[in-house]
Amino acid sequence: MDIDLAVLVAVAVVWLAAGLVADGLPQLDSPRTLRRRTTWLLALTGTGLGTLAALGLVALVAAGPTVADRAPLALLLPSVPATAVALLTVGRLRRLRAGAGAFASAPDAPLSPALRAGAAHPMIALPLQVAGLVTLPALVSATSLVPVAALTGFALTTSLAVVSVIGVRHALRHNRLSENSITVRPSARGTSARPTRILHV
Repeated sequence: MDIDLAVLVAVAVVWLAAGLVADGLPQLDSPRTLRRRTTWLLALTGTGLGTLAALGLVALVAAGPTVADRAPLALLLPSVPATAVALLTVGRLRRLRAGAGAFASAPDAPLSPALRAGAAHPMIALPLQVAGLVTLPALVSATSLVPVAALTGFALTTSLAVVSVIGVRHALRHNRLSENSITVRPSARGTSARPTRILHV
């Protein structure tokens, strides 16, 4: 196996693992656990971005044929969600980790509805899971088992459908958990009540 192909396999494994960890964040039961998982997730995300950047660098400087030369889809597909991860997900993960760290000193403290809703934000799990999914057709095309021309249309169509389903799922979950983070605060006269949304990341 070529070195760059082995790196692409590692990229796929890292992104898939990151997607699984991100999907389970809202199901955690304590701020301490959430802080630990977000630390793992930041490490996985950094590794995925670093290895993908390394593949691109190898494609630019290597004299011999690389994965990018044999199958440009191998780098083009994962680069789009990876960019979204770098721009949108990393910042939210850092804020979520900081928010969980503020409560982590209390070992028996339950995970607040606001933190749970923040952990379920679509821009945390969705880009990571999409990055993991699109590395699979990229990996197949890089091994030359399927012609790139035959794979491109199928991969794009399937990816679009899967992304739509995943996005709707995350949006519904986030909305449901956000509703749980709304409290009712009495008005000054005590004659009416109005909802107050607890700030979350």
